[in-house]
Amino acid sequence: MTGALLRSSHPGPSAGVTLITVLLGVAVGLDPARVALLGVTIAFNQLSIGLSNDWLDAARDRDAGRRDKPVARDEVGVATVRFAAIAAATAAILVAFTLGIPFAIAHLVALGGGWAYNAWFKHGPLSPLPYVVSFGLLPMLATLALPAPALAAWWAVLAGSLLGIAAHVANVLPDLDDDAATGVHGLPHRLGRAASTLLGGLALAAAAVALTVGIGADSPVALTGLALSLAASVAAVVFALRGSRWGFRFVIVAALIDVVLLVLAGDRMVVPL
Repeated sequence: MTGALLRSSHPGPSAGVTLITVLLGVAVGLDPARVALLGVTIAFNQLSIGLSNDWLDAARDRDAGRRDKPVARDEVGVATVRFAAIAAATAAILVAFTLGIPFAIAHLVALGGGWAYNAWFKHGPLSPLPYVVSFGLLPMLATLALPAPALAAWWAVLAGSLLGIAAHVANVLPDLDDDAATGVHGLPHRLGRAASTLLGGLALAAAAVALTVGIGADSPVALTGLALSLAASVAAVVFALRGSRWGFRFVIVAALIDVVLLVLAGDRMVVPL
């Protein structure tokens, strides 16, 4: 059952978001104890969001014959997944308070965004909105976790939000046909595979520009990252317009480059209150 629960939590994306947030915490200068608390909070946050997705989608996943979903295969009960999702959310909220009230409030908004997407937004044209909010808050969570809570620079928040759009596209595209067949009609479903990949590529290119502005256009690292990200984004757009799945792969490459740039921004993103 433990293995089935873990697979129901979307472990890949959950681990990815947790790792990014931990790296941001290190980048802004958090001490090891605060980095650990930040990591535990976001790990529980992501587990709860992933589990709630499979709980709320259980009936649709069964109808679609999703063999990759433990709930659809009856490897774990819906009630068990629901309990685990709520327990993980509760743990995330409680641990968040150890990093202060401002952090706890921002974290609650990010957590609520993930749950709101699973329950409502994924079915409509505003499906990217929770991703925009929650990913935009990732740099802010790192800076608010400082002993003297601080805000994140506007360009870091903007880059995070744009990465959120790309993450939404990357998360949805592999399941586009199954989702559409079971009544999920978010923005990528309405746009189609090629246009969605185009959207993701453009968002990542814009994120790279925002990060270069923040880090400094005179920085060789920033300029190199910008060039690589723009090249990958252009490749994503070109392949998307040709209907090739390589478009999606280049979206992932551009996203990784942008994440590295965001982490390398370090304490430049810290704006004292």
